[in-house]
Order: sequence, then structure tokens, then C-alpha cells
Amino acid sequence: MEYKDYYQTLGLSKTATEDEIKKAYRKLVRKFHPDVSKEPDAQKKTQELNEAYGVLGDAEKRAAYDELGKGHQYRAGQEFRPPPDWGAGFGGAGGAGAGDAGSDFFADLFAHLGGRRRGGFQSQTRGEDSHASVVIDLADSYHGATRTIKLRIPENDGHGRVVTRERTLDVNIPKGVTAGQQLRLSGQGQSGGAGPGDLYLELQFSSDPRYRVEGRDVFATVPVAPWEAALGQEIDASTPSGKVTVTVPAGSQSGRKLRLKGRGIPGNPAGDLYLLLEVVLPPASSARAKELYETMAREMAFNPRAGG
Repeated sequence: MEYKDYYQTLGLSKTATEDEIKKAYRKLVRKFHPDVSKEPDAQKKTQELNEAYGVLGDAEKRAAYDELGKGHQYRAGQEFRPPPDWGAGFGGAGGAGAGDAGSDFFADLFAHLGGRRRGGFQSQTRGEDSHASVVIDLADSYHGATRTIKLRIPENDGHGRVVTRERTLDVNIPKGVTAGQQLRLSGQGQSGGAGPGDLYLELQFSSDPRYRVEGRDVFATVPVAPWEAALGQEIDASTPSGKVTVTVPAGSQSGRKLRLKGRGIPGNPAGDLYLLLEVVLPPASSARAKELYETMAREMAFNPRAGG
């Protein structure tokens, strides 16, 4: 994915005020409007302007976009990937804003961050719903948990600049939640004349190299010694719900899958836990170890490539 510098697109600095962003957008979109512009790429330029304003003209998305660039010097066109936990904790209003039909860059970054609805008399209407992404551990889904989360709420500082304030909430994580599931916190959204809206928290699992999750099924790689795989043996394996004892069938090879029915993420029905065996060879780091390997080579006469 190529990085897009939305400030550069609008010809602005990162300290631009809300009013400056609006003026720059209006000026440029008039200049490049396909109906009046003679520029050969006027339509493409207009789409880029709409996309840039869809982010910088929205307090929530601008705050999240600025957070992405903190500590980095990304350049337009540079290949990059956003950090896996980027955007977690940003709370904003639901709905669709200008520029939502933009590029893959826009879609990948902001699909989970709703655009803020603009305009309209709202003093006697219910407040808008808010949305945020929250990262939890896989074990939280197995056992349930209470987590304290911090939301970063974007708002204007009175001078047209976007600032963020922190809001702390204690959230009950129910047993059996899955990645992408949303928790609804009634009355925790944006304020309004007829009462506040709701807060929707989209749950994501923190990165854990030990596990891979597909829906409610969980996959874990379990290293086994050659003799455990060849002869069969009971071994202990770590799972998100604790250690389990499983039997490795004799003659197992790397990649063999052991299914533990109902030991995946709890639910109705529960998912399954799959243990993927990985045969790990002991190193020939001593004279005795080398001697044992040489004996195996002579007496077993095993050629893994025979018949290939």
C-alpha cells in the first residue's frame, strides 16, 4: 500500500486549522472541477482532493491520520503498512463522510473508523453513536475479563485545531467474543439534546505468534522431538485455556493436525483447537550427538527424497 500525504494534496502544513483546510479544499476543487478545468487529469485530481478532505475535514479521521504519522517521515508514494494496533482507542461518530469512496489507502486505514456526520440541527436529537477499536488478548475470549480502556476523543480547541482528550472506561469483555465483534455500551456515545448515543467497540485480538484464529477455531503449532513423532508419545501442549495433554500418534510428520473438538473459542457451538505438529531435530552439537546421527544414517538407510 502506498502512503498518501493528504496535507500535500491540499497544499497545507500539518498545523492547518479547520477553516484553512476548508478554504484550501474549496479553492482547489473549483479549480480542478471536470466541468470547468482544462487539465487532462482534472477528474483524478478532484477525486484526490475529495479523499484528502474526507480525512482532514473530519476531526476523528484527521486525529487518527496525524497519530499514524507521529515519529515517522512518510513520503507520498512510499510503500508502507500501518502498525497492527493503529487506530485502537479512537472514538468517533458513525455514518459516512466525504471521501469514503476513495482509494485502497483510504479504505484500509479508515474502514473501521466511521465518518462524522455533518450539519443539521441536533440540539433536541439523540447524540450520535461512537465507534472505536479495542485490542484484547485471545485468553480474554476464553475466560471473559474486565479491561480498562482509554479512548482518544478528537475535538476542536476553539482555534480550529484538532486536539484529543482521553476518556477512561471499564469494559466487561464477555466470554466467547470473536475478532471483529462489536460490543454496544448504551449511553456512552456522543452527547445530544435528547440523550447520548451509544458506543460501539470493535474487538480485535492482540498479535500472538503462538496462535492463529479463524472465526472460533484456533490453530497452534506444537514442536515435537523426532522420537515423539516416530514412536508416538503423550506430550503437554500450551493452549489459550491452559496446558493440555495430548497423544502424538506414531509415525506423525510435520504438518499433522490434531483436532481438539470444542477447545477453540467458547460459543454455541464452540470452535475447535487444532494443534499442528512440527518435528524439530536436535542439533548435532556434540561428538556423541554426531555419532548418533551417523549411526542412524548407516542403519536406517533412510532417503526422504526416494521416489520423488
